[in-house]
Amino acid sequence: MRRIVMAMSAWLAACSGTGDGAATTHVSRTNGGPPPGQHFELGRAATPAEVAALDLDVNPAGAGLPAGRGSASDGAKVYARACASCHGPNGEGIAPLYPQLVGRDPAGETFDFAKDPRIARTIGNYWPYATTVFDYIRRAMPQTAPGSLSADDTYAVTAYLLAANKVIGAEAVLDSAALVNVKMPARDRFVRDDRRGGHEVR
Repeated sequence: MRRIVMAMSAWLAACSGTGDGAATTHVSRTNGGPPPGQHFELGRAATPAEVAALDLDVNPAGAGLPAGRGSASDGAKVYARACASCHGPNGEGIAPLYPQLVGRDPAGETFDFAKDPRIARTIGNYWPYATTVFDYIRRAMPQTAPGSLSADDTYAVTAYLLAANKVIGAEAVLDSAALVNVKMPARDRFVRDDRRGGHEVR
C-alpha cells in the first residue's frame, strides 16, 4: 500500500511539473474547474431550445403544465399502446418489477400501509397530487422511451389512470386547468414539509 501511495504522489507531482505542494494545488484546481480566466475549450453553451426540451418538470401546484388536453377514453388507447406491456392491461402491475397503478383497496383508505405491507400503493390510494402524476409520466414513461409521449397523450393517459382509480369520471377530459382542480383521495394524508429549509407548496 505504501508503494502505491508513493507512486501516486510521484505521478501527481509529475503531472503538475512541481513538488508535492504544487501537486495538491493542481489537483484541487482540476476538481474545482479551471483557474479564473481560463477554460478547457470543452463543449458549448446549451441553446434556449435545448434547455426548453429538458425543462419539463411540473410542481404540485401545476406550474409547468403545458398546453394540451386529453380524454380518459383516448388515454385508454395510449395506455394499451405504451403502458400495458409493463403495468398490465388493467393497471394491475407485473411483479416484481412493475408496480400496480390502479386500485382502491378499502384497506388502503385507512392509510395503514406501514402496518400491512400487502396493501398496494396505487395512484388511487397513495398519490397526493394529480399534477405530479402527469409530471412523472411525462418525464419518465414509458420506461423504454421516456419523454416520447406528446402533451395531449400525457393528459389522456393521466385522465385514463385517474378514471380507472375512480378519481374522475370515465368521460372526463383533462387540460392544465382541470388537472390542477383534481383532488386526490390521499391528499390530506400528506403534510407540508415544515423542516428548516423545506419549501411549502402553495
